[in-house]
Amino acid sequence: MDDRVTKGGATPGDIGHNSEALDEKRTKMYHNKKDRVFVRGIQGEYNVQQELDRLRAVPRVRKAKGNSFIDGPQCFSRHYIEPKDGITQTFHMHLEEYAPGASSQKHGHVNEAAFYILDGEGYEIHDGIRYDWKAGDIAIVHNNCVHQHFNASTDKPARALVIKTKPMYLFLNMLFQKTVKERPVDVTPECEGFVAREEEQDFNHPKGGY
Repeated sequence: MDDRVTKGGATPGDIGHNSEALDEKRTKMYHNKKDRVFVRGIQGEYNVQQELDRLRAVPRVRKAKGNSFIDGPQCFSRHYIEPKDGITQTFHMHLEEYAPGASSQKHGHVNEAAFYILDGEGYEIHDGIRYDWKAGDIAIVHNNCVHQHFNASTDKPARALVIKTKPMYLFLNMLFQKTVKERPVDVTPECEGFVAREEEQDFNHPKGGY
């Protein structure tokens, strides 16, 4: 067995699911939006050339400026590409920023996902098994895996670029997704006052590269 794989793992404590204040915060989070576009419509004339012309006219570079992080206070997201943007139909790419000591929601879904760890160190819990990661690694979430992400540091953030093909799976009517534990909205002592880094900063990369 890989020496970076161990059984079990810490589970965050109960964050008060019966609290009205927490429930109100959750309704404002990206993952709970009621009007999200998972697969965009292609409509108009039955004209493939028209759609090709439209796609060739959209920007090929998405700028971070003006595309701020959302959610928090533990896990923050910056969504670069989604079907609603009219650029792609088959994948979704976003940047995740984990505050010190942060944990994500615990959930599972049909689609796979790849997390390229840009900086920091942390671990995954996949179906009860712990997998540790650090900057430069890629964490793979397999189909139907119940998973959760954790920042192992209590004083440094961690950051991952996430690429997933969820839109394509939904388009094919492969719809299973289940949330086991909601994304935390409580402020822990470790993440209190933390603000996601809007600009790129090399907090954890070694000088001179790998």
